[in-house]
Amino acid sequence: MKDVVIVGGGLAGLSAAWRLRDWDIALLEADETRIGGRVHSESRGPYVLNWGGHMYAGSGSSTEQLVHETGSHSMTIPGSLQAMAMNGKFLSTGPIQTYPFRIPMKQRDRLAILRSGAKLSLDVFRYAAAVRTRKGELPEQRQQRVFDFENGRTFAEYMGRIPKAAKDFYFPVVMRSTADPDQIAAGAGIGYFSLIWNIGEGLGNAIVGGASTLTEGIAQTISDSIELGAAADEVVQHADHVVVRYTKGGTAHELKARTVVMATPAPITHRVAVDLPEDLRDALSKIEYGPHVAGAFLTNEEGPMPYDSAYGIATPNRSFTVALNHGNLVHGKTSVRRPGGSMMTFSPASLGRRLFDKPEEEIIDIHLKDLDEIFPGFKRIVTEAHIEKFEFGSPFCFPGRSRLQPTLTQPTDRVFLAGDFLGTLYTETAISSGFTAAQRARSALTAESDASYA
Repeated sequence: MKDVVIVGGGLAGLSAAWRLRDWDIALLEADETRIGGRVHSESRGPYVLNWGGHMYAGSGSSTEQLVHETGSHSMTIPGSLQAMAMNGKFLSTGPIQTYPFRIPMKQRDRLAILRSGAKLSLDVFRYAAAVRTRKGELPEQRQQRVFDFENGRTFAEYMGRIPKAAKDFYFPVVMRSTADPDQIAAGAGIGYFSLIWNIGEGLGNAIVGGASTLTEGIAQTISDSIELGAAADEVVQHADHVVVRYTKGGTAHELKARTVVMATPAPITHRVAVDLPEDLRDALSKIEYGPHVAGAFLTNEEGPMPYDSAYGIATPNRSFTVALNHGNLVHGKTSVRRPGGSMMTFSPASLGRRLFDKPEEEIIDIHLKDLDEIFPGFKRIVTEAHIEKFEFGSPFCFPGRSRLQPTLTQPTDRVFLAGDFLGTLYTETAISSGFTAAQRARSALTAESDASYA
């Protein structure tokens, strides 16, 4: 009998496995070829092609702890997160408040953007004050406060009736969370502007060498405990153990463990963990995800590019909501710009759903057409292009989500949950929830061991 079976080999499951590596563990991952889940990057010389999680928390975070403990390295992301390509104009420098005056548009549209921006700016500062860490509080208390902020209406309702130009200006930022403005809660949308405008705490680090160096490093440490191609079918609790049934290579298997960490997306956890408390299963069934369709493009330009000062570029009215200049992770560290680069494109929410069933080659052509219109000649410098699709891209905070949090975080006997659906900080939530699940499993194991000696 295993001490712990970890179901799911994404960032949350690997974080739990890292903290439990000195116990007798097994990690089951449904993917047949790789570990890491929605963290996926590949190196190409000095550059990295990235399709998944790319921004990570820094000082004082669980991410910082994991990076330090595993011997990985992180760096502050160079370049602005506030760049925008709109109406044929690309802007990456200067205060974002000046953008409406520098982007071609009608005067009435400028006024609408400025009016909406004034309201949004005040609420961004209100958000930053409301969610700021308070002395002596538990992380769970702060997370509940984040969920509670403006959680009674959607972001579209919060913004009210605004012209298309204002929607084009503000909505791509909100859609980075894999939800449309009429789906995501107002507070979550305001929180995105807090991140992008760098007000309060945010996710501003990247993993050196690509995000997969972190996940693959953990996987190498526990390689004897990992089973790829192992899709969990059922997790059933008994008085003194848990049974995990899974399928691998078309054959049914079964593992017994004293505890289990469920580190799968909420819909899978709901389906597989059949005898969790009913209120918990009900809460899991209500978690909502949007899809990810991400492109990665390796380039061979010889000199400076117009986007060199930018990292995140909002792209209204395109097939993707944001382009991410991963080449800056290399160029930002050198005084002389090296040849080459790497760009990521990201189609979430309704954009992702439109593209999801299309073949990779067609999506590449669609993304490249838009990149070439934003940066003329871009298509000619692309030497490699790939698309990655994630059905469960990211969970998003919808109106009423805050009411589910106490149930989702309630203690359970032998099955402990981990995953980014348990909070609002994506990669940081995945890691911190993995740590929490590992601690709860370790406490249960230790208590049983102590009782057996009593």
